[in-house]
Amino acid sequence: MTRRMDAILVGVTAAALMVAACGKREELKPLAGDKPPVAPAGATRPATSEELTTADSQARPARSDELLRRSEERPTDAFDLPPPG
Repeated sequence: MTRRMDAILVGVTAAALMVAACGKREELKPLAGDKPPVAPAGATRPATSEELTTADSQARPARSDELLRRSEERPTDAFDLPPPG
């Protein structure tokens, strides 16, 4: 009896994963009756759905793989103070 229950559990789990994985991908559109987002101040037009869902450079900064090629003395920093106390 336990093998049959295990088989049913595996089947149900597999079916649930297949249903969850088959999402339809299409362009985002506002719901019927909803207005698109308001254009930011100074913008000539509202942003498109692609522009709204694309991360900007602050959200995903570019990675720098630049290695140090030579040791360089750091310039003095007036705000580099020792901890108080």
